[in-house]
Amino acid sequence: MRRALVVGIDAYETVSPLYGCVNDSFAVKSMLDRHADGSVNFGVRHITGTGPADTVSREELRRAIEELFAGDGEVALLYFAGHGHIEATGGYLCSSDVKTGNDGIPLTEIMTMANTSRFANRVIVLDSCYSGVAGGSALQQKVAEISDGVTILTASTDEQYASEENGAGVFTTLLVDALGGAAANLVGEVTPSSVYAHVDQSLGSWGQRPVFKTNVDRFVSLRKVQPLLELADLRRISELFPAAGFQLQLDPTYEPERHESWAEDSQGVPAPDPERTAIFVVLQKYNRVGLLVPEGAPHMWHAAMESKTVRLTALGEHYRRLAAKGLI
Repeated sequence: MRRALVVGIDAYETVSPLYGCVNDSFAVKSMLDRHADGSVNFGVRHITGTGPADTVSREELRRAIEELFAGDGEVALLYFAGHGHIEATGGYLCSSDVKTGNDGIPLTEIMTMANTSRFANRVIVLDSCYSGVAGGSALQQKVAEISDGVTILTASTDEQYASEENGAGVFTTLLVDALGGAAANLVGEVTPSSVYAHVDQSLGSWGQRPVFKTNVDRFVSLRKVQPLLELADLRRISELFPAAGFQLQLDPTYEPERHESWAEDSQGVPAPDPERTAIFVVLQKYNRVGLLVPEGAPHMWHAAMESKTVRLTALGEHYRRLAAKGLI
């Protein structure tokens, strides 16, 4: 079972309203509902506070979070966009009816629900001010207290505001971009760590900084997109490169293109071999996604025509090992 609670609150009764959180929540919901191929991903419960007639009370928000982490399954994901509050007693997520901020949902309470949940993976994604405090010790906030299987990804540190631009949260815009495929690995899976890497690289060094805390032995996939390589081609990597450090020798028979002036009897260039040109197509795909590089040649065409070798990059070696173990 894959379950997600997506919350976006613009409407606040006492504190200042927000303007992009509901839209952000719809964007996240649309990504989590389905994989890129249209198959079902998460079962999403969507709660919004859009205006005076549509608010989210503290009790409604707390009960929904409690229900999210109840039971068991593969992954339970909480996404919240709205006001956050912090003071000496810790951080809070603000429901529509908060008056002072510390009457919201304490992050320590949410972490207790997540830490004690029987779901194999619990993922908490917060686009709210000061959200980086989540998971910190009640006595020492620089020390994280998260159980096995818990991952926290927040828009900002415990001292920063979560910015909006053009009516959307900066963090959530990057999150949606990541889920859409910008953070996918070569098998088409988007994980919490790849989302963080995408967000981290996209934000400047001087502004809002995301926070990532995790205690897992392997990352769960949040969404699947069309892989950059056909899996059948990727699995062949251990067949074409049977050992670490192996270099595959090329020659002109791998390259299908010939200049019309090249005659085999005058230039000594052997004709293309159909089996080898088929392999060369796969090697070129590896090269385009950073799995493989030619040795001593600027381009794959030169590598073949000049009888150079090709080798795997560090990333290529990683996928070669996965393929050799039958993990792709």
